[in-house]
Amino acid sequence: MVGPPRSVPGPKVTVEVEGRRLKLSSLEKVMYPATGTTKAQVIDYYARIAPVLLPHLADRPVTRIRYPHGVGDMQFFEKNVPPGTPEWIRRAGRDPVFPFIDDLAALTFFANLNSLELHVPQWRFEGDGRDAVPLNPDRLVIDLDPGPGTGLREVAGVAVIVRDRLAGIGLETVPVTSGSKGVQLYAGLPGGAHTSDEIRDTVQQLAQELTKKYPDRIVWKMAKELRPGKIFLDWSQNVAAKTTICPYSLRGREAPTVAAPRTWSEVEAGSDGEELRQLRFEEVLERVERDGDLAAGVAGPTP
Repeated sequence: MVGPPRSVPGPKVTVEVEGRRLKLSSLEKVMYPATGTTKAQVIDYYARIAPVLLPHLADRPVTRIRYPHGVGDMQFFEKNVPPGTPEWIRRAGRDPVFPFIDDLAALTFFANLNSLELHVPQWRFEGDGRDAVPLNPDRLVIDLDPGPGTGLREVAGVAVIVRDRLAGIGLETVPVTSGSKGVQLYAGLPGGAHTSDEIRDTVQQLAQELTKKYPDRIVWKMAKELRPGKIFLDWSQNVAAKTTICPYSLRGREAPTVAAPRTWSEVEAGSDGEELRQLRFEEVLERVERDGDLAAGVAGPTP
């Protein structure tokens, strides 16, 4: 299969990031051919977004999706710490051994490996190394996935329904346009009193309840043949083994879109027919400079 043209590797550049010396390579490589976005621009985005991104990554094991030659070519999930990872990057677990991304230096290291997407679970580790212990979830997430024949307008309408239902049990939600097709709804869980299985079961029951109440709009089962014209409420993202795209992570789509926290007024307007779309990294940087982190409440407790 013929893919997009691959950039010829350029010289390595040594930089110092927060006291750590890193070698960056192929900065001119085009990572998003449709927009001409280069690896240098990707690294720059992650450096500029780091103040709001890092709290969402803190103490969470990070699974990366790497795109060695940019989007539109091969890609692969990576859970383990790759060969050549500096010793100063914290890690946890035994098999796999996950990395933590604690600071700008670690973030830059993984961005240089073409790790466009950063995925995390809804729980954190306590401690590090082989003896690190996973804690109970500090938030839940519901992924609203539009089926064939639906789009973000329909997703926005269902998001409001789910928000109101969760508010009824005392949970305040934050909407995040995923950078792909749909929207994720996050709610903080103070105290970490419940296991992943308990949270999964609760969210599954909620999805079943809403499917029964809105059968023409919502589906809770994963079967693809049930999804046309409906929004799938993916409750399974709360399973301990699952991960979700981290807020502010880039996506490996045609354009450099981002998992972007939104306001409820934007989502409500989207459900009424105003344009609601996935945001590109330049727009997200502008929004954060103006509004700060709209999802700060679900980043989890400060480490």
